[in-house]
Amino acid sequence: MNRPATPLTFSGNFTQQEAIPEDAITAAVAVMQGGRLHRYNVASAEEISETAALEMEYAKYQDQRFCLACASGGYAIQLALRASGIEPGDPVLTNGFTLSPVPGAIQAVGGKPVLVETTSDLVIDLEHLEQVIKSSGSKLLLLSHMRGHLVDMDALCKLLDAHNVVMIEDCAHTMGASFNGVKSGAHGAMACFSSQTYKHINSGEGGLLTSNNEEMMARAIVLSGSYMLFERHEAAPGADAFQTLKLETPNCSGRMDNLRAAILRPQLQKLDDNGIRWNQRYDAFANALKENSNAIELPARHPDAYEVPSSIQFRIPHFTDEQNQQFLETCATRGVDIKWFGAEEPKAYTSRYDSWKYLEPTSLPKTDEILKRLYDCRLPLTFSVEDCALIGRIVAEVTQTINAD
Repeated sequence: MNRPATPLTFSGNFTQQEAIPEDAITAAVAVMQGGRLHRYNVASAEEISETAALEMEYAKYQDQRFCLACASGGYAIQLALRASGIEPGDPVLTNGFTLSPVPGAIQAVGGKPVLVETTSDLVIDLEHLEQVIKSSGSKLLLLSHMRGHLVDMDALCKLLDAHNVVMIEDCAHTMGASFNGVKSGAHGAMACFSSQTYKHINSGEGGLLTSNNEEMMARAIVLSGSYMLFERHEAAPGADAFQTLKLETPNCSGRMDNLRAAILRPQLQKLDDNGIRWNQRYDAFANALKENSNAIELPARHPDAYEVPSSIQFRIPHFTDEQNQQFLETCATRGVDIKWFGAEEPKAYTSRYDSWKYLEPTSLPKTDEILKRLYDCRLPLTFSVEDCALIGRIVAEVTQTINAD
């Protein structure tokens, strides 16, 4: 095999996001100059706060009746679970391949996480899901669209309807995505989104909860800490929906503030255009892998899915443990930051399900085999399309070199 005399390298920063847009900065400065950062601090009853305006705009974007802005995506999941009426010890189904805040949210509200296998396309295994529904008796699925991969949502909804299972969607990685023309997050009873720095819109931290269910959203609004000011929510049920709930629902404060909402509103207007940009970068990376190595496997996208990939995942199934370590180290020396989901010890948020020791021990052999050689790479919009093609070539070259040794 002919190897390049000077190996390709990359010098970009994988954690550097794009700057906050100027119109968002202007809006944030206006909020700070006005001093009214708290979402309920308005000058008059007629004034709509930045947070309430964001909720209206995001509800419209999602084609949902209601939206609640809150402190984080993880907090949005906890609100959704509590709003569903979960009781201590209730089993809650969720993906075996996800990030720790998902089972963490179930644990935080007193539920019992019940994990489901993952397919080689990195989506929930519907056959195993049906088995676990029957064995666990669970009536609630917290579906994680992990890393933006969408399962066949039509088949999933049909399965859940047949077993009378309610679905909450974790859409932290699918903002702007859709399945068969329906926005991701519009299939379940509630959907949870994140505006943490590495997501599709960026306020540092933040969450959004959407729904068409009046009772669940009314309960979530009171839970979020509405101080009986629920009538200042525009994308919310009418006052009658709160009458029974307002005195029996605890305040678990976790509101979004006007500063973060002001930063997010202009970004929402750019979300669809940025979705196109992320797909261009994903395709450049993926095509470089395909053109330069036949040893690398990419998850297949469902033909009815439109995804917004802010990262890329791939597998090199035949690597030995020694080759795996060599791959990670060599990519790093050539400037490519690759995360590995198969490590026994968690590294930052990259962990596998058996490292979450607060869960009951679970055996997921299919997921184990997939995670064993599953790799992940961020695709920030600060990278050009050409950058992503170069990174893909480097990954493919490293793979070829290791195979040849």
